[in-house]
Amino acid sequence: DLLRQRRFAPFFWTQALGAGNDNVFKNALVIFVAYHAATLTAIDANTLVNLAAAIFIAPFVLLSATSGQLADKFEKSRLIRWVKLFEIAIMVVGLAGFWRQDLVFMFAALALLGVHSALFGPVKYAILPQHLRKDELIGGNGLVEMGTFVAILLGEIIGGLVIAIKPNGPVLAGATAIAVAVAGYVISRRIPETPAVAPNLRINWNPFTETW
Repeated sequence: DLLRQRRFAPFFWTQALGAGNDNVFKNALVIFVAYHAATLTAIDANTLVNLAAAIFIAPFVLLSATSGQLADKFEKSRLIRWVKLFEIAIMVVGLAGFWRQDLVFMFAALALLGVHSALFGPVKYAILPQHLRKDELIGGNGLVEMGTFVAILLGEIIGGLVIAIKPNGPVLAGATAIAVAVAGYVISRRIPETPAVAPNLRINWNPFTETW
């Protein structure tokens, strides 16, 4: 029933598209690096693949606590829309990287995707109690988790399939990521207003002390 209601469905599809898009781009990048690293850099493919994983995860470690403060201080539907606009900009950088076959652009986009997901994470968990009844929370959380992991799986599959298309797979992968990001933003505009729970919170902008 929740998937038919505005207080849940737009958020569900927004977060699912975001999770899927992370993996469309990340898997396309990993496959591209695995097959083309030798022509782009002296660093071997295995090192680059491991570096990609670290670059994507590092923002979660550094920024999750600060992102939690942002989720408390600001109205959540607006914050989500800003994050989705940020995702579109990131995917433009990613497309430029694929088009130019420039690892700097690709890895910069991957790092920014990690920032995007770290910013979205706390909002993802904080918004549900403001729109769902207590007896709906377990079901709502279950749907969100299911949607996230199904989207991750589909994103990895789509990223791998699109990057393999000859001869323009990399450009198509970047364009696909932009299209998914735009769809996520459009759907996010339907998320109901979700008031800040701590609008007077003073944010600690030092990610190291806040994480500690």
